[in-house]
Amino acid sequence: MAGNPKKRLALDTDFLLDLAEGKGFAHDFKELFQGRGYDLLVPPTASGELDVLATYGGEPQRSYAARALEKLPAWGCQPFWLSSTHLAIAEQFSNRLMALRLIPEDEWNEAMILGETPVADIPVLVTSDKHLLDIDDNELLLAFQEADLLPARPAHPKRLLRALR
Repeated sequence: MAGNPKKRLALDTDFLLDLAEGKGFAHDFKELFQGRGYDLLVPPTASGELDVLATYGGEPQRSYAARALEKLPAWGCQPFWLSSTHLAIAEQFSNRLMALRLIPEDEWNEAMILGETPVADIPVLVTSDKHLLDIDDNELLLAFQEADLLPARPAHPKRLLRALR
């Protein structure tokens, strides 16, 4: 993927739903980071998850997911795609996270998004998902090392905003 990896951030489904819901911290994050030249990128599984929620989710999640899909271009949030090889690597990593019990079994999509992020050379996954934020940093770092992947750190947008101010 082109671009400076230090200026690229991946966005988790939960963050995109926060944007669609109109949460101030999400819009503040988007504006500040884009204003500083960061690319905000949407992993394939996050795009797919929004599509499924927009079609089959209950309200209000269905409306928020549909709004997120509609607004992605206007927000300047770009979906990215991975080759089948890169998707297989991300899937293998997500399965490893489950085997290590770093992420609950019913949170496979979040594990997959976390796997897709470093495969695309993106160092940070912006998320408000507690399952991702609660992973022990050292255990996650070891999992990335064992998978021969550069680490991608899950980070809450509020925490990243505080770091820049």
